Amino acid sequence: MNSATVRNLLVRGMLAGLGAGLLALVAAYFLGEPNVDSAISFEAAHSHEHEMEIVSRSLQSTAGLATGVLVYGVAFGGIGALAFSFALGRVGRFSPRATALLLSGCALLAVYVVPFLKYPANPPSVGNPDTIGKRTTLYFLMMVLSVLLAIAATILGKRLAPRIGTWYAAVGAVAAFAVVIGLAYAFLPVVNEVPKDFPATLLWRFRLSALAIQTVLWGGFGLVFGELAERLLNPKPVTAAASGRVAVPN
Repeated sequence: MNSATVRNLLVRGMLAGLGAGLLALVAAYFLGEPNVDSAISFEAAHSHEHEMEIVSRSLQSTAGLATGVLVYGVAFGGIGALAFSFALGRVGRFSPRATALLLSGCALLAVYVVPFLKYPANPPSVGNPDTIGKRTTLYFLMMVLSVLLAIAATILGKRLAPRIGTWYAAVGAVAAFAVVIGLAYAFLPVVNEVPKDFPATLLWRFRLSALAIQTVLWGGFGLVFGELAERLLNPKPVTAAASGRVAVPN
């Protein structure tokens, strides 16, 4: 793959990330923001301290949310396009569209779902401010470990495939990934700072909406970028009828 093709894929990846970001923005506004408002109301009702708002809540939930989600979408779309350029043809004989979907699904699993299951997202009013540094470090440690193990599992599967077949190699690689991740879950510290009187239903809805937003973002990127990459790398031939020309018999 030459540099011009990679550059074209990068542009398409950023555009696909922008499109996926728009979808995620809609999901975040309608699914996530009501739960955030409920959590803030709970915090205000149980706190005796009154803090001055530097940025109003209405601005946070509209322009601030849109800016954050869209910028994140464009950035991760570019990174996803570069990862796609490296993975195409190396993870199997898949079409560009299928490779994009596979890569997006695996990235969602490794980058978000696996760390989320150990250290799930928490709404406002949940978490001790004094431990935010520790919690952030543990989350990113889990994320980096998950990504590295996913890469290692992919390499393991490719090396086992010629010996035991693709199916058994894939099962073995996934099993190895699950075992090591399970050990990480067991040995990394547990973080539980949810107040005893915090509504369990609200906590569940917030975490479920956070997972849904990420699924929309990654899934939307995989679908949009897969289509754009397919059209770039496997363009359909232009027929005489489509080009407006009439074939002249010899």
